[in-house]
Amino acid sequence: MEHKIIVVGAGPGHPDYMLPVARQAVAKARVLVAGRRLLEQYGQPGQQLRVVDADIAGVLGFIAQAVRQCDVVVLVAGDPGYYSLLDALRRQFTTVCLQVIPGLSAMQLAFARVGLPWHGARLLSWHGREPTAAELTYAVGDCLGLLTDSVHNSQSIAVRLQQLGWPADTRLYICARLSYADEQITATTLGTAAVQPPVGHCILLVCDSLRQETLT
Repeated sequence: MEHKIIVVGAGPGHPDYMLPVARQAVAKARVLVAGRRLLEQYGQPGQQLRVVDADIAGVLGFIAQAVRQCDVVVLVAGDPGYYSLLDALRRQFTTVCLQVIPGLSAMQLAFARVGLPWHGARLLSWHGREPTAAELTYAVGDCLGLLTDSVHNSQSIAVRLQQLGWPADTRLYICARLSYADEQITATTLGTAAVQPPVGHCILLVCDSLRQETLT
């Protein structure tokens, strides 16, 4: 295939967190494929735009047709390698025609905001799915990084983790609207979050090793 499908990470949300090389690829795109929010944020006059919606087969079909004529830029939130459309693209197209430009994921930013390393954390997604009990098993000193949605939120996940043996006083960080002016990071515990109003579409950091530290 002569042309490329360029999968670009947009970062966590605010344009300041988008890599310059990613911004350049989007600006040069003749065909831009992305979620509605990203198209509104980065789409430009003269570009052919395609919204990524629930019809993933239709989106892939559009890309297959468009890439015959020119490069296609697929803009995804966060980093393409972390729960994005890249999985579906790899199943549909050969890796030879795929080019990936990384981005800063909201998960990375969440760990940075609370000053924690994340190399030893278990990173899982509750966004439109549910991790298995084995993936969520409690062990002393464990740390989880969790993507959420409107259904799987800070309250329901806190309840589920306690059912699986996580102590009620396990430290929980609820990281919402990361990188935006109204960003909010709440330090609490699983026990408290289980009875508080839910927060969805956020990052949850569950850190057993911090149970003895004072909440700030």
